[in-house]
Amino acid sequence: MAESNKVKKITITLLFFFIAGLCEIAGGYLVWLWLRDGMSWMVGALGGFVLFLYGIVPTFQPSHFHRIYAAYGGIFIVMAVIWGGIFEGIAPDRFDIIGAAIALVGVAIIFYMPRKGEESVWSQQK
Repeated sequence: MAESNKVKKITITLLFFFIAGLCEIAGGYLVWLWLRDGMSWMVGALGGFVLFLYGIVPTFQPSHFHRIYAAYGGIFIVMAVIWGGIFEGIAPDRFDIIGAAIALVGVAIIFYMPRKGEESVWSQQK
C-alpha cells in the first residue's frame, strides 16, 4: 500500500512539472510569435497570461522553492527538445537526447532523493 502511495505522489509531481513546462513553453512561444513573427498583440497577451499560470502551478509541488525550480529546469529541457520536434520539425539529435537524459537524472536527484531531517516526496504521509 505504501509503495502505491509513493508512485501516486511521484505521478502527481510529474504531472505538475509537465503542466508548468507546458505553460512556460507555450506562453513563451506565443510571445515569440507576437514579437518575432508579427502576430497580433492578443497572441502576446495570451502568452503573458499563460506565463502567469506557469508561475502558479509550481506552488502545488510538495517541496522548497529552490528545489522545485531547479528540478523543473530539467523537465523544461526535455519538454523544449520535444517541442522543437513537434512544432518546429527539428528532430533531436543524439546530443539533445544525451543532455535531456542527464537533466532527468538531475531532476531525480534534486527533487526525489530524501534529505536528512526533511521529508521527501518518498516519505511524506497523507
